[in-house]
Amino acid sequence: MKKYNFNAGPSILPREVIENTAKQILDFNGSGLSLMEISHRAKDFQPVLDEAVALFKELLSIPEGYSVIFLGGGASLQFYQVPCNFLIKKAAYINTGTWANKALKEAKRIGEALEIASSADANFSYIPKGWTVPSDVDYLHITTNNTIYGTEWRKDPEVSVPLIGDMSSDIFSRSVDVAKYDCIYGGAQKNLAMAGVTFIIVKDDKLGRAPREIPTMLDYRTHVEKGSMFNTPPVVPIYSALETLRWIKRNGGVEAMDKLANERAELLYGEIDRNKLFRGTVKTEDRSRMNICFVMNDEYKELEKPFFEFATERGMVGIKGHRSVGGFRASCYNAQPVDGVRELVKAMKEFEAAH
Repeated sequence: MKKYNFNAGPSILPREVIENTAKQILDFNGSGLSLMEISHRAKDFQPVLDEAVALFKELLSIPEGYSVIFLGGGASLQFYQVPCNFLIKKAAYINTGTWANKALKEAKRIGEALEIASSADANFSYIPKGWTVPSDVDYLHITTNNTIYGTEWRKDPEVSVPLIGDMSSDIFSRSVDVAKYDCIYGGAQKNLAMAGVTFIIVKDDKLGRAPREIPTMLDYRTHVEKGSMFNTPPVVPIYSALETLRWIKRNGGVEAMDKLANERAELLYGEIDRNKLFRGTVKTEDRSRMNICFVMNDEYKELEKPFFEFATERGMVGIKGHRSVGGFRASCYNAQPVDGVRELVKAMKEFEAAH
């Protein structure tokens, strides 16, 4: 039976990315050595890093004056590293869920960090509107997609201060105006690569302004100057990121990924809205295309476990919702085939007919 991977992260990767990475793990570029055991200083690895950076810049149309670096630690480390490098006097944060709240908490360890808007009042089921950014903040931080609650910023906000964005779970799914941002970062284990590497896009002329002594490993300048080679980088995850970037380019780039995201979302949200058994958990205008959350309607609540078992028997993997929301969550990242969503919709229809 074919399996359809709807896990929120670590999550689905294109099959060819997995296969190509596996080949290099067995024998990297015909060297007779595994990608897992080569030195990051090996002559064959530098081109991997260079191509990955070049594809990042090409696919996202990153303007001059920005660097792309690859580090460890996940987005969770960036919650602290970002304010360490960019917070001078104070920063503004919009709280749209668990990860945004954690980023705010870490920033407060560094200096003054303001929560200027939050959707906590409705269990983070919408993106806050009508907020005002103080003109004297160093940056506004947003979490562009919320994996747990299923909300998403569909476009970059128009503000008069620099932006910083955690794009862990929607990078490369839509076009981004990088010039609006001082920094974009994210864990890779959703739309980019296997777990173990973190991407950071930084505006070079904004580095070195923070009024504090930054530990060497936390200073972005350290890694920009050394081209992500200050210490041993996560070689295999970076290679899998390169294979994913190649796959995105071969398949039409970010524009094509955006269209596919819309197609998957329209299919699944269409069924959620039609089916008498289910309902969405997020305001329609703020629904995520990456993490589609839904629950049983109240009168059918007792069917939640039976539906989960029904869908699992038909090859749906990882559709259980996060405990903060309950119900179901179908993560539809770039590598999710439309056929996978069609099969989930088919299962929902069959379950409705049976009940």
